[in-house]
Amino acid sequence: MPRRSRRKPNICPYCGVEVEKPYKTWQLVAPIPDARGRITITIMGMYECPNGHKWRAVVSKIKVGGSGEVEVEGAKGKSVLKAEEESKAEVEGEVFEIDIEEEL
Repeated sequence: MPRRSRRKPNICPYCGVEVEKPYKTWQLVAPIPDARGRITITIMGMYECPNGHKWRAVVSKIKVGGSGEVEVEGAKGKSVLKAEEESKAEVEGEVFEIDIEEEL
């Protein structure tokens, strides 16, 4: 059986007209992380073509968490955004200690 080719989400499955953007979007959050510990957030969209046909499609998927990377999968392909390493430099300056049990 041949594999189905992926069509773009903004092309009408009934008449083939390309729609610019969805008129409504919402998010679906996966309840269980994947094998790498990332949570998948799926952005769904409701489209309507000029001929009156309506359909739902996945606009994009975002995978966050785990190793500090964010993977975004959309109509233009996948891209991975890496988080910059947090600086672990100590803060210099004067330290103030407050005793909260001291009565005034």
